[in-house]
Amino acid sequence: MYRLKLRETRGKTITDCINSAHTFSFAQYFDPFNMGFSDLRVINDDILTPCGEFSKRKQSNMEIVDFILEGEMEYKDSLGNTEILSKGDIQTITTGSGITYSERNFSLDNHLHFLQLWVLPNKKNLEPSYGKKNFSKEKMMNELCLVISGEGKHHSLKINQDMKIYKSILQVDKTINYQMPENRKFWIQVLKGAIEINSNILEAGDGVSIVNESGTMEITGVDFESMFLLIDLRNLSI
Repeated sequence: MYRLKLRETRGKTITDCINSAHTFSFAQYFDPFNMGFSDLRVINDDILTPCGEFSKRKQSNMEIVDFILEGEMEYKDSLGNTEILSKGDIQTITTGSGITYSERNFSLDNHLHFLQLWVLPNKKNLEPSYGKKNFSKEKMMNELCLVISGEGKHHSLKINQDMKIYKSILQVDKTINYQMPENRKFWIQVLKGAIEINSNILEAGDGVSIVNESGTMEITGVDFESMFLLIDLRNLSI
């Protein structure tokens, strides 16, 4: 079963400096029937103006993944990490037993656009940790590039959960096939452009959940150059 989550149906948080779209219930957006998908708890599409920031806050027992789409982010945490992340960078945060961190737009002129995922970990109170990586465009071009995995396979960033996240850049009329294992769930999130899956056209900001399916999934590029995430998750109800 394929179920679309179109960008215009997402919740919103809008201030003078922040424009956030929430795929699942988050902050003041609450839908008791839309609390997450398997271990995936949050998909936030965040745009920060040059004055925008998520100020210092404490989080525990959550795996956080940021995909920088445009601009530059300044990240700081209580572990002593200070990073300037740019377009294409991916960072992972194991909040574990507790970590304090902040994120802000590093630029005085340009917007910062990033996608943030929150994932429930496989264990509570892990030791907090941080990771960062940038995967080349060549590895993602018309291919599924494994960027996050529970085992850190193929030089992917490690996450403390049984899941895989692939990132791909798909040119128009190019098709990628993914063999869906049985007894798994899948989520696809479009970051840029447009793709076709199961006869549905998905554009930037759209997502689709896939349950009770196996066999070959076909994803075709519709726009000149499209970017998306494919997330392979446990068959878990939330």
